[in-house]
Amino acid sequence: MIHDFLYFPFLHQPLWIWLMFCMVVCAILFLDLGILEKKAQEISAKTSVMLFSTYAGIACLFGLWIYWYFSPSMASEFFTGYFVEMGLSIDNVFVISLVFSYLAIPSHLQHRVLFWGILGAAVLRGMMFIVGAEILDKYDHVLLLFAVFLIYSGLKMLLSDEPAINLSDSRMVRFFRHYLRVTNELHEEHFFVRLPSTSEPGKMKWYATPLFLALLLIEFGDAMFAIDSVPVMFAVSHETFAVYSSDMFAVLGLRALYFLISAAIHRFAYLQPACAIMLVIIGIKVFVNEFFFKVDDRISLAITFFLLFGGMLLSMLDMATKGAEDEKKAD
Repeated sequence: MIHDFLYFPFLHQPLWIWLMFCMVVCAILFLDLGILEKKAQEISAKTSVMLFSTYAGIACLFGLWIYWYFSPSMASEFFTGYFVEMGLSIDNVFVISLVFSYLAIPSHLQHRVLFWGILGAAVLRGMMFIVGAEILDKYDHVLLLFAVFLIYSGLKMLLSDEPAINLSDSRMVRFFRHYLRVTNELHEEHFFVRLPSTSEPGKMKWYATPLFLALLLIEFGDAMFAIDSVPVMFAVSHETFAVYSSDMFAVLGLRALYFLISAAIHRFAYLQPACAIMLVIIGIKVFVNEFFFKVDDRISLAITFFLLFGGMLLSMLDMATKGAEDEKKAD
């Protein structure tokens, strides 16, 4: 009975594989909860780097296990998916920063929102990957539509200037404020508080706090980014386990790094063009695989790595050059 349960096929893999991955993620979150959620505190740059390094190290070990247990090809797909999601999620970090700034969420409470946001992202993205896998199993040519979408998104990102996001005019903010009773002020680390009713004197009612509103907005933003990233990940690999696990490790790592990069995210001028080119190349790769020949997964991994870290390196060199020029002008 137990054997049949553990080896029940789910999304092309035995169920025990998925349970093992869930246990790894839960262990990471338990570590996170034990270290940082005991009390509300501001996350230092040193702690942020330490957490990211730990998560990245676990992701690398997991990728090596995939290499050993499955195949080198699947491991290449895992690492390609990891780097792709890291690059695409940079914009998500910018949106998270905007939400915290707009709602005036202090630094020592931000990690609480990010922690619970990861749980929501895991469930939401899991549902999207399940739906995507089922669609591809039944209609494999849908992947070509994904490829067209990726090429279009990449070219649009490369050629157009994105308008500035103004949360005060956001329909979603107005929607949540209209249908939820949201307090004007924070109540320590609480998402909900029980307060006297403003409409019915003498009665107590539950109110959401701006901290919960921040969580809702971040989850909504993650859903919007997931609509882009899920087709990208399936274009990288048809193996749902490889793409979902790499996606989650990237989300965990980048949110751990949030406190280090959020202040300087707008300065990475070359990262968005690098991600745009990456989307176009992944889309083209799907057509090449379908109609011409199979592109080696190691080549895909190398191109993704080169574009992502090349964009970051050029951005840092640009920042250093501008900083030197500013110092000369000051002198």
